[in-house]
Amino acid sequence: MNTKVINAVDRLNKILPLSRNLQSLNKDLADVYQNILRSYAEQGASLNKHAIARQVENIDETIKVLKDNDMVVFDDDGEPIGAYPFTMEQREHEVTVNGHKVHSMCALDALAVSPMFGKQTTINSICHVTGEPVSIQQRNREIINSDDNKDVYFGLSWNSAANNCCATSLCTEMIFLKGKQVADQWLAKDAENREIFNLSDAVDFAAGFFVPLMTYRAA
Repeated sequence: MNTKVINAVDRLNKILPLSRNLQSLNKDLADVYQNILRSYAEQGASLNKHAIARQVENIDETIKVLKDNDMVVFDDDGEPIGAYPFTMEQREHEVTVNGHKVHSMCALDALAVSPMFGKQTTINSICHVTGEPVSIQQRNREIINSDDNKDVYFGLSWNSAANNCCATSLCTEMIFLKGKQVADQWLAKDAENREIFNLSDAVDFAAGFFVPLMTYRAA
């Protein structure tokens, strides 16, 4: 990772400290959290509340801890509907992994799935500005169809982060941009708070932030 990517990973970890929060959990909760993430890649959907309850002593406390730490998003009935980088909502970033089509909360999240699980993925999304289709085939940190994506960039607006839930704030401003001119124009509208990355750096950014969530082993 270059300096720009390292700084971005550090900055995002300060806004959304998933790795730190994971390390603060006891082993049972850490295992449940990782099982929730793994279920998206292996089954194409989150573990439901009933499945989680079989793995813990207190389901209500488990939900509270994971929700308060902004690690898992739950609906009003306590059913998990999202866990970075995945969501059960129909968002513009669709990822095919293990034959399952899942959705990611943002463009960065979509790029994280392959390195997180060591699986080849296909990302179907759009340019946030023009609506043009973006299709990325990825194997770990490699963009397989890189020649088709030389003009695709990743952009984010740092000042969009909210204190309560990044899924409904910062994630909505972490986007794909197609075309250098489009990316530069988007950046220029708020250069102080926005940042763009080429696709290779964006993959390193995604991996640097998300891979530790699956490699961590609670004692």
